[in-house]
Amino acid sequence: MSDIVKRIRIDLQNNTDDKTRKSATNYFKEEICVYGVSTAVVTRIGKEHYKSLKDSSKTEVFVLCEELWKSGYMEEAFIACNWSYYRHKEYTTDDFAIFEHWVKSYVSNWATCDTLCNHTVGDFLQMYPEYLPELKRWAVSDNRWMRRAAAVSLIIPAKQGKFLGEILELADILLMDPDDLVRKGYGWMLKEASKPYQDEIFNYIMKNKGTMPRTSLRYAIEKMPPDLKARAMAK
Repeated sequence: MSDIVKRIRIDLQNNTDDKTRKSATNYFKEEICVYGVSTAVVTRIGKEHYKSLKDSSKTEVFVLCEELWKSGYMEEAFIACNWSYYRHKEYTTDDFAIFEHWVKSYVSNWATCDTLCNHTVGDFLQMYPEYLPELKRWAVSDNRWMRRAAAVSLIIPAKQGKFLGEILELADILLMDPDDLVRKGYGWMLKEASKPYQDEIFNYIMKNKGTMPRTSLRYAIEKMPPDLKARAMAK
């Protein structure tokens, strides 16, 4: 089955673009490994090759995802994220260890972190909410991407008005995180939660605005009415 990974790599190499590559490398503060293929083309390549896996088991697909992750190329990671999400209806509790391994071992920038966690991990947590406490363990990891992952895994549930208690607990843990991308991550989580829970999130911000980093605060209030924004930003 590794032949499919070889074919994917050939297709990616045949669709590289210098402008896309340069743009991507300028977009990230971290050093990244990219072919230089647009997101739309990466998605198309992934979908085309996934057709040949329709009769493969979830385990076989996840083995291929692991191979893609190992390359270090961002485009291959995106395909791995999409493929793992395509099997979301088949997730079992055993898959949490796999997803955690991918975050811990392979995620190296905010784009792959968010792509994996918004959908694959986020869907898993909605299916198996008993695993939500694991995010608190991620939130105190030495790995910055594990800490960001703890927050961004709840982005879609937050939009849907789920897990408010867990969201506030994670915000407490991450409140003074020294990493800017972690601060943005939990600020984003609070912003999405503010749509269904505007009063609760606003009260949380007002209670903590004396210590909450400005980056997180600005993200969190982005979708709030102007009067609430003004109150939150007032010194």
